[in-house]
Amino acid sequence: MSATRMLVLGIVELVGEAHGYVVRRELQSWAADKWANVQPGSIYHALKSLAKDGLLEPVGVESGEGPARITYKITAAGERELRNMLGHALADASAGNDEVSAAIAMINLIPRKQAVVMLKNRLAGLEGQLAPTRHGIASMPEMGKPAHVSELFRLWLVHLEGQVRWTQELIERLEAGAYDLTD
Repeated sequence: MSATRMLVLGIVELVGEAHGYVVRRELQSWAADKWANVQPGSIYHALKSLAKDGLLEPVGVESGEGPARITYKITAAGERELRNMLGHALADASAGNDEVSAAIAMINLIPRKQAVVMLKNRLAGLEGQLAPTRHGIASMPEMGKPAHVSELFRLWLVHLEGQVRWTQELIERLEAGAYDLTD
């Protein structure tokens, strides 16, 4: 799954109708180029690809200064795909950081109770990775691996523990009513 595709679909849904410059400006204001590596060219490519896949549809052409700009709106299939992408990123512990970051940026498109359930699923998956990662650190010498390789497991463990703590805290904030979601 592409974080860029998720973000482009989400921006078009949030705005209602948008052309590439609107999507680009919004994502730049979120610094998505830093945390999801969303570049201007990938935005325009995503718009065309999403339209080709039937997830966005062109609804007009805006003319003015510069080249004509095609305006898009999300289709019913696009809305379903966006919900699926958000669900995967929020619920699956194996989702990458770009995907999770994009989903958090779009979490206001999901009802609160659903977001909490998804995050609890993610939390369970993350917690399930803790013991094997700790075991990996302890078993390096027994496996005949160089001792320094255990530093990889330590790095993974620190990242994993941070994700667990952050996910727990986000669930608590959402359950306490933080943020405006689609309830």
